[in-house]
Amino acid sequence: MEKTPVGFALEKLNIPHEVFTHSDPVHSLEEAASQRGQRPSQIVRSILFRVGEAEFVLGLVAGPAQISWKALRKYLGQSRLTLATEEEVLVTTGYQVGAVGPLGLLKPVRVLVEAQVLNEAEISIGSGIRNVAILLKSQDLIRALDAPEIVRLVEL
Repeated sequence: MEKTPVGFALEKLNIPHEVFTHSDPVHSLEEAASQRGQRPSQIVRSILFRVGEAEFVLGLVAGPAQISWKALRKYLGQSRLTLATEEEVLVTTGYQVGAVGPLGLLKPVRVLVEAQVLNEAEISIGSGIRNVAILLKSQDLIRALDAPEIVRLVEL
């Protein structure tokens, strides 16, 4: 089993999980889900937003769902925010875009979990290494994150 930064963070917290390594590079959410034996809604994407000069928020969203910019701005009380650049993602999280997970980050970041993530019992998250994912129970992710903010950020 390959050691990953997110897997290491979960081990330190005694959170059960499985490391999944894709045999080939994946090019879509659907392809990743199929190889993992999951539905697209079980894959949790970690998206980093810049809300200030050096202030970031990590949003976790299920599958193909899109975070509503309007809902996110309203929740954060921000009139303006942007997606973090690839460089900002690497400097803040320590991970490359496409491998970001919500644990083992280089810098402390506020984590928002979109409520739909909890609709699935088992999910997968970024491991910190491209083409490798972490499979775990959604409730175990919430335990590992230590009281993240669970919010409704997608339009239903």
